[in-house]
Amino acid sequence: MKKFKWANLYLIIVFIFLYLPIAYLMYYSFNKGNNMNHFTGFSLRHFNDLFGDTRLMIILLNTFMLAFLSSLIATIIGTFGALSIYYSKKRTTRNSLLSANNILMVSPDVIIGASFLIFFTMVGSLFSGFSLGFWTVLLSHIAFSIPIVVLMVLPKLQEMKDSMVSAAYDLGANHFQVLKDIILPYLTPGIIAGYFMAFTYSLDDFAVTFFVTGNGFSTLSVEIYSRARQGVSLEINALSTLVFLFSLVLVIGYYYISKDNTKTNRKGGEV
Repeated sequence: MKKFKWANLYLIIVFIFLYLPIAYLMYYSFNKGNNMNHFTGFSLRHFNDLFGDTRLMIILLNTFMLAFLSSLIATIIGTFGALSIYYSKKRTTRNSLLSANNILMVSPDVIIGASFLIFFTMVGSLFSGFSLGFWTVLLSHIAFSIPIVVLMVLPKLQEMKDSMVSAAYDLGANHFQVLKDIILPYLTPGIIAGYFMAFTYSLDDFAVTFFVTGNGFSTLSVEIYSRARQGVSLEINALSTLVFLFSLVLVIGYYYISKDNTKTNRKGGEV
């Protein structure tokens, strides 16, 4: 009983530590004043200023478009990458592929960003029309998102019974039918989890994006950093409030989607 109480206290402290700064930021986004020193009254004027800031709105749309595209492509590549790793016949090959996949997970973001910058600079020296911008950021986000998807999909592959696949082949199914009707439906929760994780990583990445952005293209994290150096504006607080609420909606949506898919898989397994 005492351990249970101490565990609850520990969780409460952790959640306070994590969410108190966010709550503080959101609270002052409704401040009538221009700073976070004193709350002078409730107002939505910072939200009005936010929606009136055309540059920031374009950057916001660019950031979400980038996150959507990079996570979608990374999910497709990562899912088939996980299948390739899992179905590798040689154990040494499987371990080597898994280790290579995990390099981007354990490497510091600064090193990854600098490596991409050097690579894209070399490509730019070979092709005169190539320069830093949207495409370099997109390729970088796809690259560091793929390992996340692989690590989300692999556990579902390991949970799947090989007898399901064998039975499908015995019944005359071809490789495409097995993949479409057996493997991918079973992996759906892992694929969805990988997509949402990749989307989140892309949305808030700063270090890698800072190195590879250019040509007037920017993301929220880079823009907020550049504006914060000039002084924190409550317009940023309003933006952060909206992004946090959107992330909360995504988490709730992911919870219900994964819950429904889990129930479907269980029913399929029972049948």
